[in-house]
Amino acid sequence: MLDTEELLVFSRIVATQSLARAAVELRLPRATVSRRLSGLEAKLGVRLLRRTTRSMALTDAGRELLRHAHAVVDAALAAEASVRRREDDLRGNVRVSIGRASAAGLSDVLADFIVAHPSVRLLVHVSDRSVDLQRDDIDVAIRASSKIAPGLVARQLTPAHLVAVAAPSYLTRHGTPTSLEALKEHRCLLGLDERMKPRTHWPAGKRKVTVRGAVHSDDPHLLTQLCVRGLGIALLPSRLVDEHIRRGDLVVVLADRLRVEGAIFLVYPERALMPPQIRAFVDWIRARAPAVLRTRAEGT
Repeated sequence: MLDTEELLVFSRIVATQSLARAAVELRLPRATVSRRLSGLEAKLGVRLLRRTTRSMALTDAGRELLRHAHAVVDAALAAEASVRRREDDLRGNVRVSIGRASAAGLSDVLADFIVAHPSVRLLVHVSDRSVDLQRDDIDVAIRASSKIAPGLVARQLTPAHLVAVAAPSYLTRHGTPTSLEALKEHRCLLGLDERMKPRTHWPAGKRKVTVRGAVHSDDPHLLTQLCVRGLGIALLPSRLVDEHIRRGDLVVVLADRLRVEGAIFLVYPERALMPPQIRAFVDWIRARAPAVLRTRAEGT
């Protein structure tokens, strides 16, 4: 008969795609993790994983076992959590990736979580790069994208959109574009893609428009300040520029053609195969972040 420990080790190996990472998360020697995987395969009489020096893939038998392992380990974690006496018993690390535009708005939410769970250590990586949760060893991501890999789930926290803006001083010098094609004659402030390469296009409905970059950066706050200084046109999150628009520091351009609708999502493993401190963090963000992010987006 299989025991929960064997299934937990197997599920963590699959989730992390690495014996070494699974060993770190489970606080076991790597040799022990390898031995338990080999013992599980021997007990069942089937190969569960096809492993090379660079990759790891489930066999059909491994995929079927993982489905049942999820249920068993989930039940064990729920049972463990149910007998905890106090919330501050939670401890361990939670590795989080947050987009730059959202990080400042969530500082109080994160601070309150730390106060409520003093034995939990948050490792917060702030970047607009689209992270791979497994490859980059991230437990939870908060980002403006619903494109997720298999095995992950995305929960919307709040709607969000991008708006094209420029400073009055820039428009006085260079004129106001009246069409998407006219943007080719303007200086634009652009981001970087996932490979840190300069972006050369902006989305416009179902098409993309080519733009000429005067500055490229992965920091939307920096691009906002450069835009306010009159250095070019930028396509930025509305929650970063709404106050500047109200004060007259920035003016919306091509509002009917360059407004990009989107949302901010909380992304985490699809199953409940996560330590209690990570589950607590996910629940905390889902309960508190939407109101905070929505308030900032509305400027109230």
